[in-house]
Amino acid sequence: MKRKTFTTALLAGVLTAPWALTAQAQTAYPTKTVRLMVGAGAGGGTDIIARMLAEKFAESMKGTWVVENRPGASNTIAADLTAKAQADGHTLLVATNTGQAIAPHLLKLAFDPIKDLAPIGLIVTVPNVLVVGAQVPVSSVGELVQAMKGKPGSFKYASSGVGSTQHIAGEAFDAAAGVKSMHVPYKGSAQAHMDIIGGQVEIMFDTTSSAMAQIKAGKFKPLAVTTPTRSAQLPQVPTLAEAGVRGADMSTWYALYVTAGTPADVVARLQAELARIIKLPDVDTRLRGLGGEPGNITPAQFAEFNKQEFDRFGKLIRDAGIKLQ
Repeated sequence: MKRKTFTTALLAGVLTAPWALTAQAQTAYPTKTVRLMVGAGAGGGTDIIARMLAEKFAESMKGTWVVENRPGASNTIAADLTAKAQADGHTLLVATNTGQAIAPHLLKLAFDPIKDLAPIGLIVTVPNVLVVGAQVPVSSVGELVQAMKGKPGSFKYASSGVGSTQHIAGEAFDAAAGVKSMHVPYKGSAQAHMDIIGGQVEIMFDTTSSAMAQIKAGKFKPLAVTTPTRSAQLPQVPTLAEAGVRGADMSTWYALYVTAGTPADVVARLQAELARIIKLPDVDTRLRGLGGEPGNITPAQFAEFNKQEFDRFGKLIRDAGIKLQ
C-alpha cells in the first residue's frame, strides 16, 4: 500500500512539472459567450469588421462570439459598457478613433478611455472619402465649393454622430474651403446613407469601408479622399489637396480593446490571435477591399499610438473650437 501511495505521489509530481504548472496557471478562455461591442449600427464599417473578427475568433479560439450593436453618443455607449464589464476578456470593443480619441474631448464620460480600456491591437486604417448623393449636380470638389459659396449654409453634411471622424472632417473642410454647411448627425452611417440617397442631405465625409457599396452602386459620387495620398480602392479619385483644399486630412482607424484589468495571459492570447487573423489572406483581401490598410504594428506600438491620437485630436478640437451642437 505504501509503495502504491508513493507511486501515486511520484506521478503527481510529474504532472506538476514546470511546464504543467504553466498550463494550469493559464486562465481558461473563453468559458462563456464573448461579446464584441460595436458603437455603431448594423451595416456600417465598424459592424462589418466586427462580424468578420467574430467569425475568425470563433473558428480558432472556439466558443460563441457575438456582435452587439450599441449605437449612439459618438460610439461611447459601447465603450462605456466594455469599460465597466467584468475584467475577464469576455467583453471586447471594436472601436474607431471617433469613440477613443475624439468624443472624450467633446462629451462628459463616465469612464476613462485610456485607463479603463486595454488596447489589444490596430485592425485597419481607412481613408475618409468626400461623397455627394448621385442627384447632387456637382462632379468635383471645385464645383461643390462653388455651389456651397453660392448658397451659404444650405448644404448639409451627414455624419455617424457628433464627434465622429465624419463630423470633424466636415468642420475641417468648411474651415479649409472657406464655406459654411450644416451638420446633420445620425446614429450610424447606414441611417445617414438612406437620407443621402433620398436627397435630404447632400454630403458626407464617410469612411471608404462603409461608403464603397454605395459608390459601386452609383448612389454616391466620390469627389475626393481626405488623406495625403490616393486610395488604392479609388485610384481615380483625387485627394482633397489635389482638388485644391488643404488642411482637412482625415482617416479612420479601427482597433480592438478589452476591459482594463483582464488577466495578462488572456490579453496576450487575444493580441497574438488578432495579429494572426489580420494576416490571413482572405481577411487581408476583405480589409483592403474596404479601402483599408491592415494594421501592422505591435501591441506596444499601438498602445503608444492610441495615446498619441487621443492627445492629437484633443488639440485639434480645442484649436478649432469644435463644441457639441
